[in-house]
Amino acid sequence: MKKIFVIGGAGYVGSQLVPALLKNNYSVTVYDLMIYGKNFPINDKNLNIIKGDVRDISKLKKALYNHDAVIHLACISNDPSFELNPKLGKEINYDCFKPLVVASKETGIKHFIYASSSSVYGVKDIPDVTEKATLEPLTDYSKFKVQCEEILLSKTDSNFIGSVIRPATVCGYSPRQRLDLVVNILTNFAYHKKKIKIFGGTQLRPNIHISDMVDSYICLLKSDVKKISNEVFNVGFENHSVNTLAKFVKNNIKENVEIEYSKSDDNRSYHINSTKISDKLGFFPKKNINEAIKDLIDAFKKKSLTNTFENEDYFNIKKMQKINLV
Repeated sequence: MKKIFVIGGAGYVGSQLVPALLKNNYSVTVYDLMIYGKNFPINDKNLNIIKGDVRDISKLKKALYNHDAVIHLACISNDPSFELNPKLGKEINYDCFKPLVVASKETGIKHFIYASSSSVYGVKDIPDVTEKATLEPLTDYSKFKVQCEEILLSKTDSNFIGSVIRPATVCGYSPRQRLDLVVNILTNFAYHKKKIKIFGGTQLRPNIHISDMVDSYICLLKSDVKKISNEVFNVGFENHSVNTLAKFVKNNIKENVEIEYSKSDDNRSYHINSTKISDKLGFFPKKNINEAIKDLIDAFKKKSLTNTFENEDYFNIKKMQKINLV
């Protein structure tokens, strides 16, 4: 049984990934601050949970022994959360990354998978943004993602391979829900307020269903080493404008939903080509954005998600402010 060490395993993607890994007969260690709780089956004999800070390299290194692979998801996620406390963002997203990679290598980790971001490409006019496109990060958040990619890929060798995933924006329902991501935001407002506010609208946003995001990590774990060593993969198969995403949401609500438009000075526009992971690894998405919207609507109807505008557990910035994370 392969042993997988998931840093940030209690987060939005992690809380879906961990049960999926267990279902695929992996032994899993979750290392996380647990500020959003433990949203996975904690009584599984193949699951080990460690509450810890990614900046605590000494604690991390002790925990890393006797594992085969690391999936590194932990970070201050997205630009607004990072900008709330840039010092904290740099400490978590960048400063501790090289020591973590070195510790992983020294403790016998064979495969290190890093969750980067599709935002590393910046604004692009070309129709297909592949992994070969020039990286032009616009913010410190995405600049540190680029630098961490470089650090990882500079440390690899025949006994320590590295793989980078550049995810699109993830959408859909998760045990540790986020409602501060574009599709999830729109669905929350449309369902509960019957009104969506669009700032700009022409900006392109690549999105991926959370189940497909999870499957992409498992695909990397199962793939031939020769196909994934020192490789970078875009993972985001649907590129739509915010206007189109709003229409998807409105059509799924099946009630009258008002769309209000406002001007925006936000010029971030991302669109990515994900054919490499399909061609090289045979990975294709099984779900789509409309299914993610339907999953959220179902969760709202079942009251699986409540107080969806005030509950800080659904919003990274609100949670960071409440607990004064430093």
